[in-house]
Amino acid sequence: MKVFVTGAGSLLMGQVAQALVARGDEVVCLQRRPLDLPAVPAEAMVQGDVRDMAAVMAAARGCDAIIHGAARVGVVGSWDDFRSVNVDGTANVVHAAQALGIERVVHVSTPSVAHSGHSLVGEGATPAVTGRSGAFYAESKAIAEIASLDAGIVAIRPHLVWGPGDTQLVGRIVERARAGRLAMVGSGNALIDSTYVDNAVSALLAAVDAIRPGAACAGQAYVIANGEPRTVRELMEGICRAAGVPFEPRRVPMGVAKGLGAVVEAVWPHVRDDEPPITRFVAEQLGTAHWFDPRPAQRDLGWTPHVTLDEGFERLAAWFART
Repeated sequence: MKVFVTGAGSLLMGQVAQALVARGDEVVCLQRRPLDLPAVPAEAMVQGDVRDMAAVMAAARGCDAIIHGAARVGVVGSWDDFRSVNVDGTANVVHAAQALGIERVVHVSTPSVAHSGHSLVGEGATPAVTGRSGAFYAESKAIAEIASLDAGIVAIRPHLVWGPGDTQLVGRIVERARAGRLAMVGSGNALIDSTYVDNAVSALLAAVDAIRPGAACAGQAYVIANGEPRTVRELMEGICRAAGVPFEPRRVPMGVAKGLGAVVEAVWPHVRDDEPPITRFVAEQLGTAHWFDPRPAQRDLGWTPHVTLDEGFERLAAWFART
């Protein structure tokens, strides 16, 4: 099978491309900057932008499947910045698939498309919601997911992906712990699911194998996670222990964290161009329970996680020891 992969510059999608090659598939990767992925032939790496319809069509031509993971993430940027990549870019991929007759298409979404700010306990993939002013990432991804599902595509929502080389969850926790600036919202006892990166990769491969017209997963969304809810404290402490950094978080009440997040969201984009230390969304994610029902993905995709959280922490520790 020849698979068109977008967004291979991210930790998750880069590993997806390499996993496809490792199992014998051929890949074509589209990314904005030159990228060197071990195991992926140089000729398979195409430099281009998912917002460019011609580039998407050219890269997708001759492929049997698409895994679309290119996205603008974070909170810094204008609505047009997020819309052009997440909404228009996804529309280009969907159009290319339809024009070229590619029936196996996987859209990489996010649980934040259905985020309400409240605890999620044993939830499935509830419908994406729109109309959230200011939450450009979640809003744009929600619009993109809805369009994808309407086209019969399967949407996969990996939840809090982490592992060796992760600059987001792992990188930020470790950096702040080293600097003595690690904060914990609330008591740290909220149960949350997370996803070791290898499990997120295998879920996307299972999805591309399962999706086809008439399949149970066609036009459906699935939240992917390890299925091992741990407290926020346990997750953060496990990452810090693997990195060999002190775990001495400062506790911040939820109300204070959300208030600070609102101020930061309003001011930060005008004075900085990097990601802020706190937002209302981050505060809610760290202070409320978020764990999900794994059975829909098991039933429709034939997928179960194969790396436990404890095994993931061991692999993360081994990686830090080598770097």
